Amino acid sequence: MERETRPILISGGAGFIGSHLVDRLVREGRGVWVLDNLTTGSQGNLEPHIRSGSIKLISEDIRDQMLVEELMPKVGAVIHLAAIVDHEACLQNPRLANDVNQNGTLTLLEAARRHEVKRFVYASSAAVYGNAQKLPSPEDQEPTPLAPYGTSKLAAERYCLQYQQSYGLNTVCLRYFNIFGPRQTAKQYSGVITEFIKRLQRGMPPTIFGDGLQTRDFVSIADVVQATVLALDRGNAVGVYNIATGKETSIRTLADLLIQISGRSSMAPLFAPQRPGEIRRSVASIAKAESQLGFKPDTELGRDLLELWNWCLRPRAV
Repeated sequence: MERETRPILISGGAGFIGSHLVDRLVREGRGVWVLDNLTTGSQGNLEPHIRSGSIKLISEDIRDQMLVEELMPKVGAVIHLAAIVDHEACLQNPRLANDVNQNGTLTLLEAARRHEVKRFVYASSAAVYGNAQKLPSPEDQEPTPLAPYGTSKLAAERYCLQYQQSYGLNTVCLRYFNIFGPRQTAKQYSGVITEFIKRLQRGMPPTIFGDGLQTRDFVSIADVVQATVLALDRGNAVGVYNIATGKETSIRTLADLLIQISGRSSMAPLFAPQRPGEIRRSVASIAKAESQLGFKPDTELGRDLLELWNWCLRPRAV
């Protein structure tokens, strides 16, 4: 795909994934506009770029139809990350989850269609699979989400695919698995990691809900950024792609790794009752992303957990 010279609009660009993506695109000399209502994102994540004038921050909501219609003719591509990603918040308020995650996406899609945006990259989620029948999960497996978060992400994903099919809008959907890295908060993506780290850094053992044998496919933020840029630039790649490592790690193994990193090798995790709606096993097939996007994950769990551990130790500006 020929490099677009107009700015790239990143919804949710002040958040965990978005701010790392902004860092990468700015380093590459690309124009970036960020649309983020700062409900969960932080302007502090973007402060160096704001000070240098290398990005434009619009602190508004993706559901503001008039604003989105005003912005869309001025951008060449959209990377849509904005969403309510906290599973508990979606359970407590499914109407809001639907409004933001589905209707907000539809607002962006319709404006992108009307103004002939060149490329629309949507951040979907492994949560759409639910308790997958086939592991590692291929993209053509029938999704069976277990909770409102996954349901809302799947609905938005299907709108993206429909806009490709019905209107020719160049869209791609990335099913991110359990992302971790610096700037992550306890409610985001693989929040279990930051919860474990928070407890260990306070001298408390990590709490595992269930037997600890439930598994996840943990992927570093660096790999997710790389995959997203590849998807942005490969305009002939359309449809759905898993973004993960293809490696399955149990929550018990994760807890043991972090206990070792903490230097508290004699500590044992605590166990609590399993939470409702939790996926038992999750691991991706990444063959499609490897062959069509050129994606090659570089996540090393021990190394990247240590990096996150050290980041969490750093003092934060007040």
